Amino acid sequence: MINPKDNSQTSIIERATNYKPPRTIRSWLIGRPLSTADASHQTIGKLVGLAVFASDALSSTAYATQEILVILAAAGTMAFGYVFPISIAIVILLGIVTISYEQTIHAYPDGGGAYIVARDNLGEFAALIAGASLLTDYILTVSVSIASGVAQITSAFPFLYDYRVILSVVFIMFIMLMNLRGVKESGTAFAIPTYFFVAMMFTTVITGLIRSLVTNTLGTVIDPPEMETLHSLSGITPFLILHAFASGTTALTGVEAISNGITAFNEPRSKNAGITLIWMSLILGSLFVGISYLANHVQVIPSESETVISQLARTIFEGRGTLYLMLIGATTVILIMAANTAFADFPRLGALVAKDGFLPRQLTYRGSRLVYSRGIVALSLVASIILIIFKASVTRLIPLYAIGVFLSFSLSQGGMALRWNKIGKLKPNEEKIERGSTLRFVKDWKLKMVINGFGAVCTAIVMMVFAVTKFHDGAWVVLILIPTLVSIFWFIHKHYNRLARKLSLDNFGAIPPHTMRHRVIMPVSGVHQGTLMALRYARMISDDITAIHVTIEPEDAEKVRQKWEKWGEGIRLVMLNSPYRLFLEPLLGYIAEIAKMRQPGETITIVVPEFVSNSRITGTLHTNTAELLRTQLKRQAGTVIINVPYHVHDTGEVD
Repeated sequence: MINPKDNSQTSIIERATNYKPPRTIRSWLIGRPLSTADASHQTIGKLVGLAVFASDALSSTAYATQEILVILAAAGTMAFGYVFPISIAIVILLGIVTISYEQTIHAYPDGGGAYIVARDNLGEFAALIAGASLLTDYILTVSVSIASGVAQITSAFPFLYDYRVILSVVFIMFIMLMNLRGVKESGTAFAIPTYFFVAMMFTTVITGLIRSLVTNTLGTVIDPPEMETLHSLSGITPFLILHAFASGTTALTGVEAISNGITAFNEPRSKNAGITLIWMSLILGSLFVGISYLANHVQVIPSESETVISQLARTIFEGRGTLYLMLIGATTVILIMAANTAFADFPRLGALVAKDGFLPRQLTYRGSRLVYSRGIVALSLVASIILIIFKASVTRLIPLYAIGVFLSFSLSQGGMALRWNKIGKLKPNEEKIERGSTLRFVKDWKLKMVINGFGAVCTAIVMMVFAVTKFHDGAWVVLILIPTLVSIFWFIHKHYNRLARKLSLDNFGAIPPHTMRHRVIMPVSGVHQGTLMALRYARMISDDITAIHVTIEPEDAEKVRQKWEKWGEGIRLVMLNSPYRLFLEPLLGYIAEIAKMRQPGETITIVVPEFVSNSRITGTLHTNTAELLRTQLKRQAGTVIINVPYHVHDTGEVD
């Protein structure tokens, strides 16, 4: 065995690179690259955070009341009187969910929402279900919101109807580009439309309430559209009320978004995220109740040909004048912008799941603008494919919506209830450190546990009603998709675990001594069995070896430093700092610098450890650095590239 004390002569060199990415067309599209040091300046405040993370929830006020009326219409117009009581019940549920996520935000300041809560309190399997549910919901949020916005446009301009799929994909690509520019920049750009929508909705609701309760001049809808019903019932039944309640709870989709994106906020981020959540819930609840009350008062009719918001606006503003057009325009924009919430949260959640080894680790990579660019692109592609398959039809997409988010609500609140139970078993001033948070005793843990437990039961009931009532309309797709995603997560996780075991340095012996001397540069991404195999080969051909580690994330670099001090056997390691998180360019620059100082007849050999999987599927989960270097260096005279493959089989040892 190797004794770490025997490697006291190991040298580690700190080295900075002066390379800066040049201006390109890509820079023009998404902005200049940002240094890692700029990360703290890319966070957002409460006002911008409300625009970034609340657009999905706030946009639901445009259709939640209509969803209730569509169900109640099965029992006739007399059932419309239940829309306001049902809305009050939904707002109470909103309050329970808000309190739960407010507690989650302060308990888990690093974000993650339902996934992290479930992981720490219910186990990995429940966490994967929550993660799959939320990722599915974010994809459907993009699809539904974009399709809804395009539907508003095609209603105003019917000649665009045949181009609705193309328009939908174009809007997705636009929002993708805005988000690739960074959270701060995209949030600032989307803030104005969000607040314009909120202002117009409050103007409409307040004007309607004044005309209804003060001046008593608010009439009913003139020339209402023909009522469309999905089913016909002889009377009002408890199941009908419950069904209408479940449909109206689409207003709660997006409430969890802030808890997933806490890290995007300025410090103190938990406090700022919590305040933003309360703002969002107050705005959402007041608008939803106001719209439901006024909809019942003016006797709106649920119809595909004219939305509830349109009927309400033309009644309150007495026609289709300027204020009416401003409200409809703001509604159209907010429906399209609702997709931005998913673009803000999907990449973060994907990075968390990938960091735990359940998704490809490439999703943890932060792009040139300090956002998880690969997650953003992946979301855009999947949402575009879904819109193409379903032909951008809101009617066909809606049944798939909201089941996943209520499943995550239930898991999150159930997990929080168990967390309070664990806290109740602690002694005063006692702390218990868990993977995602620190438990500390609080006196009112019983009350908090009851609130979260009650919320978990309520959201679970809503989720089950959704699954049953929407099953034949397409909800079965989600009920199959979530288990499928969980299975994929486990497959990826098993691959990474198997690979880690086979590359582990635990109980690994010494490297055989080298027999030849040659000038060698060896890139090192991490220190494991594959690295030591490449180092053994390099020492066979030279005793002049320089290992190069490009420092992208300081935490990962420290791990490499510590392992190299133990396993590097005195070989010098150059820590090449890369503030713009680039790998190839700094490395190529260093090699070019060494090449300029090359002596006559001297050959520089680049020894590259190369991971080779016996499975094409698992091979896609790894970046082929050796191939990238070979492509860049094969035309450079006087340089030899040697790939040292380390083969890892599903059953067997590292070759």
